[in-house]
Amino acid sequence: MHKLVAVNTTKITNNEIEFIIEENEPTEALEAAGQMLTDSDKKAFVYLLDTGTDYIYVQFPIHTWPAMTNALEMKNVPLLKWGKQIMPLSEFHEELLMLVDNIEGNDNYGEEFRTAVEQTFHEALASRSY
Repeated sequence: MHKLVAVNTTKITNNEIEFIIEENEPTEALEAAGQMLTDSDKKAFVYLLDTGTDYIYVQFPIHTWPAMTNALEMKNVPLLKWGKQIMPLSEFHEELLMLVDNIEGNDNYGEEFRTAVEQTFHEALASRSY
């Protein structure tokens, strides 16, 4: 079974965004896996962290989405802070944009989740280039 943790707070300073987990940090070293999924039932995006033997699922609940849109606008790679561990979330922009683009107009994710994503990420959807 994979461990699931949630981002509790966000911090924006000097063109940098930190997503903060306020739980006891794991003892193993973590590495950003560069992969993002969705949990439409919980209205969350989920970023994978690799422990070397398993994955930890970091949930980005709906209250963190405004900071996620800021991260897309700033272009800097956001950081995840979990206790003393601070790591850049590699592929964050690419993965998030791919998911948001796929969710737009797609009720396979559930109408409520799709609508929330479209409303929150409308600027990212409007500014994409093909």
